[in-house]
Amino acid sequence: MPEIVITEFMDEGAVARLQDKYDCVYDPKLVDDPEALKALLGDARALVVRNRTQVRGAVLDSAANLECVGRLGVGLDNIDVAACEARGLAVYPATGANDLSVAEYVITCAQSLLRGAYTGTASVIAGEWPRQSMMGRELSGKTLGLIGYGAIAREAATRALVMGMEIVAYDPYLADGDDAWQATTKVSLDELAQRSDVISLHVPLTDSPRHLVNAAFLDAMKSDGIVVNAARGGVVDDQALANALANDTIGGAALDVFEVEPLTAQAGAKFAGLTNLIATRRIAGVTSESNIRVSHLIADKVLEKLGATS
Repeated sequence: MPEIVITEFMDEGAVARLQDKYDCVYDPKLVDDPEALKALLGDARALVVRNRTQVRGAVLDSAANLECVGRLGVGLDNIDVAACEARGLAVYPATGANDLSVAEYVITCAQSLLRGAYTGTASVIAGEWPRQSMMGRELSGKTLGLIGYGAIAREAATRALVMGMEIVAYDPYLADGDDAWQATTKVSLDELAQRSDVISLHVPLTDSPRHLVNAAFLDAMKSDGIVVNAARGGVVDDQALANALANDTIGGAALDVFEVEPLTAQAGAKFAGLTNLIATRRIAGVTSESNIRVSHLIADKVLEKLGATS
C-alpha cells in the first residue's frame, strides 16, 4: 500500500521527488474513481489533490494513517478542513505559487473584453470588413475595481498600474493603515460598482455573502463595465449575470468559476449565445510555470511533514 497518493495532475519532477523517498501512487484518474481511491488510502500518510477530489466523508474515513493533505492550488472548497483539523491532519494549500498566473488571467481577460476585436476571426477570414464593430476600448485610463485586496488582487493591481489604470478596492478586513492602500483607493462596495470599468473578484465564498455580485450590483455598474470572476463560484449570481450580459446591462464578463461545478450543459445553457462572455474551467491559476511552482511547493511540504529531506 502506498504512503503517498496523488489523485490529480502534478509536475512530473515533483512527483519524482516524492517517489524517490516514499512508496507513491500517482494516478490522475483516481479523481473520478472514489472507490479505487479509498482502497489505496489504508496506509497512506499523505494525500495530494487539486480541486476536484473530495476530501471528506468516506474518503477521510478510509485513511486512518493520513498525516497531511496537499492541495495543488489555494482554494479549499473540496476539503473538509474542519474534519481534517479534528483528526489532526495538516492541510497544505500552495499559497502564493499561482498568484502571478491568476493576475495575468485577470488583465488578459480585461484587455480582451474591452478591446472586443478578438472574436472576429471568422468574419475576417470570410472576407468581411467588420472594422467598426471590432473597434474597442483601451485599458489605459480605465478604473480597475478589486473586491478583496489580498495577494492575488495586489499582483493584478501592480500590472494594471503599469498599464495606466486607476485602482480602487473593497476589503473590509484590511486595516486602513495597511501599506497596500498606498497606490489604491479604498472604497465601499457600492462605490466600487459605480466607479469601476473592470471589476475583478478576489474573495473566498466562505468570507463573503453568497451572490455578493447580484442583480442590484450589476444594475449599479457602468453600462459597459466588465466583470471577471476567477475566485469562487457562488460569489456571483450566475443567472443575474447572464441576464445582464444578454440585455447589455453590462459590457462583458469572464468566468473561470461557476455556481455549479463542474459546469454542466444544463447549468451552462443560461450563457448560450452570449458573445460578450469568456468562459474557462478553473484554469486562471494553471499555467505550465505555475504548475511547476505549485507542485514543488506541495512536494516540499509533504516531504517535510513525513520527515524526509527534499
